[in-house]
Amino acid sequence: MKIKHTLVYITSILFGIYGYAQNTDTTTTTSETPTDSVVYKQRYGLRVGVDLSRLVRSYTDDDYQGLEIVGDYRLNHNWFAAAEIGSEKKTTDEDYYNFTTKGNYIKVGADINTYDNWYGMENVISLGFRYGFATMSQTVNSYTPYVNDPYWGEGDTSGINTDILREYSGLSAHWVEFVVSMKVELLHNIYLGGSVRINKLLTDKAGGDFPNLWIPGFNKVTDGSSIGMGYNYSITYLIPLYKKSKSQEQKKTEEKEKAPKK
Repeated sequence: MKIKHTLVYITSILFGIYGYAQNTDTTTTTSETPTDSVVYKQRYGLRVGVDLSRLVRSYTDDDYQGLEIVGDYRLNHNWFAAAEIGSEKKTTDEDYYNFTTKGNYIKVGADINTYDNWYGMENVISLGFRYGFATMSQTVNSYTPYVNDPYWGEGDTSGINTDILREYSGLSAHWVEFVVSMKVELLHNIYLGGSVRINKLLTDKAGGDFPNLWIPGFNKVTDGSSIGMGYNYSITYLIPLYKKSKSQEQKKTEEKEKAPKK
């Protein structure tokens, strides 16, 4: 419950800051005289930060430890190359089994900004995709076979199969993600962001008779389905490398479209 309240609180702050930034920008730009000759040069560079939700969960959940580094690089006016690298360890306790999964993962892909900013703003509301890959190990701590009629005491068989109660190493998984995200410039070069992800598991390598029920970076694997969900709340810092005007990019695009085809 603490995690849910924390995430709701962070989300409320994120949308509040976004609304405040919009109002501030409106006030600023209306006081200025708009002219076609004024060209705002947008910043291009590397944005790097961490996922706050995993840090918070590591302190509030005794069965979880995780860290995720997030980053993106601006390719042009709308497109960003994006990646996440992380490490997670989680103990899952269910009615019939208890296991611990730990491993590392990487996600690479791109985002396209769908938001038309006010003059001077560089906030992002984007759609994107990721390809994810994870390597991990899994330790089965206890396992109780499911029985319909525990008349002879079969219900008290926790850990009866000693072949299952061991560590499975060399496991892996591949998946793709559809990402909806938002980043708001909180302070100069500092962005607060959040994303929701729909995951599709492509393939995974399990160990022995025990399947991969939780994958680092992918989260819970539902029995009978390859679809999962994820999220993150990030704080990032933009390292500006150079500036480029939007009008110049549009002009180049228009010139290419008007150029005769060979």
